Amino acid sequence: MKYTFLLLFALIMNLLSAQSVDSVLIKQVDSLIQVSRGLTGQGNFEQALEVNVLAEKIALEKLGRASAAYGSCCFNRGRVSHIKRNYPEAEKWYLESKAIREKVPGKVHPDYAGSLNNLAILYTDMGNYEKAESFHLEAKAIREKVPGNEHPDYAWTLSNLGMLYWEMGNYEKAEPLCLEVKAIREKVLGKVHPDYAESLNNLGILYATMGNHEKAEPLYLEAIAIEEKVWGKEHPDYAASLNNLGGLYWTIGNYEKAEPLYLEAIAIREKVWGKEHPDYAASLNNLGALYMDMGNYEKAQSLYLEAKAIREKVLGKDHPEYAKSLNNLGGVYMDMGNYEKVEPLYLEAKAIREKVWGKEHPDYAGSLNNLGNLYKDMGNYEKAESFHLEAKAIREKVLGKEHPDYALSLNNLGVLYMDMGNYEKAEPLYLEAIAIREKVLGKDHPDYAFSLNNLRRLYEAENRYADSEPLQKEYFEHSQTRLIQSATFLSEQELSKYIATFQKVGDVQSSLILNRQKNQVSIVAISGLSYDNALFNKGFLLNASGQIKRLANTDPVSADKFNLLKSYRRRLAAEYSKPVIERKGLEELEEKANISEKEIARMASGYGEAIKQVNWQQVQIALKGTEAAIEFVSFKVNFPKKTDSIMYAALILKPGIKQPNFIPLFEEKSLDSLLQSKSDRKADYVNSLYTLADRGAVAIEAPKKSLYEILWKPLEKELTGIKTIYFSPSGLLHRINLDAIPVSETETLADKYQLIELNSTRQLVIPTETKNLDNEAVLYGGIQFEQDSTLQNSEPLIASRSRGELSFTYVDSTLRGGSWTYLAGTEREVNAIEKIMQTTGVQAILKKGFQATEESFKNIGANNAASPRILHIATHGYFFPDPKVQVKSSGLSGQNEPVFKISDHPMLRSGLIMAGGNPAWQGKQTLEGREDGILTAYEISQMNLSNTELVVLSACETGL
Repeated sequence: MKYTFLLLFALIMNLLSAQSVDSVLIKQVDSLIQVSRGLTGQGNFEQALEVNVLAEKIALEKLGRASAAYGSCCFNRGRVSHIKRNYPEAEKWYLESKAIREKVPGKVHPDYAGSLNNLAILYTDMGNYEKAESFHLEAKAIREKVPGNEHPDYAWTLSNLGMLYWEMGNYEKAEPLCLEVKAIREKVLGKVHPDYAESLNNLGILYATMGNHEKAEPLYLEAIAIEEKVWGKEHPDYAASLNNLGGLYWTIGNYEKAEPLYLEAIAIREKVWGKEHPDYAASLNNLGALYMDMGNYEKAQSLYLEAKAIREKVLGKDHPEYAKSLNNLGGVYMDMGNYEKVEPLYLEAKAIREKVWGKEHPDYAGSLNNLGNLYKDMGNYEKAESFHLEAKAIREKVLGKEHPDYALSLNNLGVLYMDMGNYEKAEPLYLEAIAIREKVLGKDHPDYAFSLNNLRRLYEAENRYADSEPLQKEYFEHSQTRLIQSATFLSEQELSKYIATFQKVGDVQSSLILNRQKNQVSIVAISGLSYDNALFNKGFLLNASGQIKRLANTDPVSADKFNLLKSYRRRLAAEYSKPVIERKGLEELEEKANISEKEIARMASGYGEAIKQVNWQQVQIALKGTEAAIEFVSFKVNFPKKTDSIMYAALILKPGIKQPNFIPLFEEKSLDSLLQSKSDRKADYVNSLYTLADRGAVAIEAPKKSLYEILWKPLEKELTGIKTIYFSPSGLLHRINLDAIPVSETETLADKYQLIELNSTRQLVIPTETKNLDNEAVLYGGIQFEQDSTLQNSEPLIASRSRGELSFTYVDSTLRGGSWTYLAGTEREVNAIEKIMQTTGVQAILKKGFQATEESFKNIGANNAASPRILHIATHGYFFPDPKVQVKSSGLSGQNEPVFKISDHPMLRSGLIMAGGNPAWQGKQTLEGREDGILTAYEISQMNLSNTELVVLSACETGL
């Protein structure tokens, strides 16, 4: 009995001793793994592997291959290989770890779920989404049980699965997961935690990708605020969030907001990593790209040069990223027209890519393509042809004949041969490019439309009009469809660029008609297309598109619906830009967009009319027997050759005719000289504010023909029997009162016709309706243009918030004659009008002195309030003409000219001066939280004045 007890005691002690040894060994292995992880985090991969191998040796020799400790070693080895992007090695170790952990400690354990999770992330990185999804789902099921669905680990699994679905483009599955992660982390960790901020960023990225920018922005802002509090303003994560928000603002065209965010991110990365770091160079590169979009080539050039120098030093001259810098810099010089600087950069990039990738690589072909375009622009057609042919051959061999890049080479060669006048070589290239793009990219893709346009120009140049006409129609319809959809979601700045592009379509159309008339070829088949173009351009793009956004935001419910519609349309635009085979969920997205738009049309009065498209036949039906409609058009003559000549023409529409009549009128310089003749009776002080160049005028000899002769006489034979004329002006014709044009010494046009001016003859089909809900008049006059001294305090000064949507960066510092002076007569004017109003039962509200603010004006019609029946504004006004020199072509950066002068958007170059407007006009800044007192036509266009029947502008230059 005694011996038995002693043997049992010895056995127990041995077991306890063995357990103690194992426990120590497990702790030792775990400690080594932690050291390895620390070294991995520092980037010391070789040392990390050495430490992990030591842990593996202990685990294998002392604990065995099936031990949990060895499973942890395998897991960590896989993690190091994963970070090093050695995916086959990582997969091998992760799978071994998973096999061990499946047995010890078993499938329902956090460690096993960890192996599944990392395998899923690895397969995501490898692009094997099917395997990644299955592992994520298995890990989710385990972590939902252990440690439960309110644990951070469970939230991490959901987050990883959500971002997998984001990468797969399955946004409907990704969104609820990301929302659940946010909710769990908010509950468990609180709102001031980096993991919660990470949830916000992920959700923001998802919404930005879905095109729902309105939802993404507040998420990014909240994440930035949290990271600033948790990490401080000098942390890489904070910089990354700034970049996310900056990228969002860049996407929507709000450059003014994007720029400071990118600058701050650059400053942080410079402080944290130093100037000689690839990520710092990448930030410089991003900001350079933003400045390129802004047209600020000098700043873009400076940033690209710095990024190039860093990459040269850190990565070396044989690195692909250095070659990218060379190409970026070359792109700046290309846009500036400085071809001598472009050539050596493109050649060096080509040499690097040849050395790194070899001659049979798409990037090398890209360099050849760039050089081909450069030499074409330089007029060196022989060199251009050889580079384009070589690029085409490489792309055919490497990518195949059904690849967009191969189609691009065909197109570029076709354009080159067109410029060389070799139409026989150009046509088969264009036809092949169209066939490829239709098959691979689809008919909705911009590149397909671009190919159509090239082919129609070719047919017109060859006088093959019957072949050209169907292409013209298809191209116009394609452009119109894209713009209708884009008008829903583009920012004002982006839409302005689209409008400028579409106006070039109209220029080509009118130039083609002009060329046909010179060659005595019938224009019957295409004049209607030109009229439709004018209706769309002036009637929809310049007016209805702004109205659509205003009508859709009349109440919170319709505003939410409209934001959803914008999201669908953005996603559709992104999908249509992809090859056909890569598009996902098109039919579903289109259906959702159509349903959303119908719901908005039901909810927002007038929305359905605003989105309706009108053609010339509908305008014709609206005309009575003695009525005519005229769409005046102004266009740059760019066919058969590009010129600087701007022509004016009239498209006349009458009942009973088969097509609108296209009547060429005059060159713009002829009208310029008439407007600036000695008989011009403008006030002396207005003339002193402008030079002839400011007004876009050309100082030439006295005109040989009168205004009647150049503008109206060519139309008279088409207007026999017509009594009423609805007309829509264009260009400089906006400055002319047609009624007052003398026909003879005793007669004006007003004596012969009833002339009714419209923004667009579209209004004959969709008239503007005014609902007189009250009998109220608001009168502005006697305005004080200096800043109210009672408002001056120690508050910090900021740029006016009225410019945020327009991305104004610079105010007008030229002053054009100094301060705006008080107009005593305008106070007497509105006082007198008030008395007249009182006698007729109209309630008059006076806005005078410092009370006549921009804020008070913008509050008219706000929050669904009815605008007054009458609006009278007596103040100073200004108008800058079309910029004659394009910033892009001149290589100017644009920072030396105010946006009032150089903007392509006419509604930014026109405005009224309200109370306190002088400081901003003089280049000073305004008080925080206040408008600057310069009320632009664009800002007025965003207001709801639908109940206003009469507006009187008693100001200088209102006729302009």
